[in-house]
Parts: sequence; structure tokens; C-alpha cells
Amino acid sequence: MLEIADKAALRGNPSFVWRAGQDRRLGMIAEWANLVGARVLVDGCGLGMYVRKLRDFTPYVYGMDIEFERVAEGATSLPGLAVAAAEGLPYPDNTFDTVLSHEVLEHVTDDRQAVAEILRVLRPYGRLVVFVPNRLFPFETHGVYWRGQYHFGNIPLVNYLPDVARDRLAPHVRAYTGADLRRLLDGLPARVVTLTQIYPGYDNITARSPHLGRVIRGLTYSLERTPLAAFGLSHFAVIEKTDASAEA
Repeated sequence: MLEIADKAALRGNPSFVWRAGQDRRLGMIAEWANLVGARVLVDGCGLGMYVRKLRDFTPYVYGMDIEFERVAEGATSLPGLAVAAAEGLPYPDNTFDTVLSHEVLEHVTDDRQAVAEILRVLRPYGRLVVFVPNRLFPFETHGVYWRGQYHFGNIPLVNYLPDVARDRLAPHVRAYTGADLRRLLDGLPARVVTLTQIYPGYDNITARSPHLGRVIRGLTYSLERTPLAAFGLSHFAVIEKTDASAEA
């Protein structure tokens, strides 16, 4: 088994600064999920950036993350954070109206179990909002391992390799096709409300060159309305828990 010393490689980095890219995603969450006055869980909350922003909609926002250090830092200013694994959520059945899983499933040990746990704690007709890496995006944004060494950065074409080769270079992170996401729901009480792909926010480019950043954003965001959306950075999926008892 590969030993990974760098937690950033294994878990990814949480959002440290709120920028336009996160603001855009927050708008998508608000459009597709019940937030106002709702009970909301941020599954994999990191330092709690999304917990803080979602509390503008409702005071009943909770967060959990597997990394104790991140939760401890976030909890200095945010109540309602817990340390837990995504595969074993410390909440009763049917607790939340909305669950946000933002770039988390690709890092967990068992992504199907993590989804099953989210559906368990969702109320019937509650919604799970998911962002995960897209296998068709031309770059692997989490870096790769080469000859035993981790190399951070955007590495081109890794995701286009066969699984056996990709998994040797990027054993620390998954990337999903749309079909992969749908397979996670097989046999679970859920239906896909929407599934699409979105391009990056280009916040670093915009910080250095605002005009160039705006041009790139405008161009690639327009692609989201075409078949070229398939090559976006992330999948955006909204999954609704069905009422299994009613169906029975």
C-alpha cells in the first residue's frame, strides 16, 4: 500500500480564501437545493468556508471533516463542526434537508459507502449537491506520483490514460465520468435531478490579469451550454433522496 506523507495529496486542500469561483458554486447550490431555514450538512467541510457562507441562508448548518487539525482550526470561530469519516456520519437517519459534498468523494476510502451514508442522513426528498473531478478534464489537478515522489500541479492528459496507468500515477485521488457517478447510486434510494459539468473559476489568472481572466471565464463558461461542457473541470450533480417507504 502506498504511504502518503503529504496530507494535501491524500485529502486535497480546503478553501482558504473565498473567491469568485466559490461564489459561483454557492449560487448553484442555492439554485438547486433547499437552504432557507433548512438543516444543512457540509460533508468534508475543511476549515468551514462553505459552512460560514451557507449560514447566510440558515442558522442550521453543520460541518464534518476527517482531518482533526482542520476542524479544530475552523471550530475556533464556527460552532457545529465535528470530526468524522464520510463513511460513518455521526448523525441520525433523516436529519438534513440538504447535504453538500464539495470535491470530497474523490478522496474518501469508500465513495459508495460515503454516498449511502449521506442518503441515510438526508430526509426523504432532501437533496445531495455534489462537486467531483471530471475524468474528461484535460488536466489532473491533484498532482501525480512519479518514481515514488509526489509532484504537485496540473498534469496534462493523466485522466485520459487507461485505469491501470492512471491509478499508478494518481492513486491518491479519483476522477469520475458521469456514468461512474450514476453507478454510485445503484440500489440506493436516490434519483439524479441534474448532472452537468462546469469549468474552473480561473481565480489565480484573474488575480494576476483581470482582463485576461474575464475573457477566459466568458469563453469557457459559454462552453457549458454546448457539448464541450463534457470537458469541464468538475461534475455538478444534484441527487434527491426518494421516499423508499412510499415506493414500497
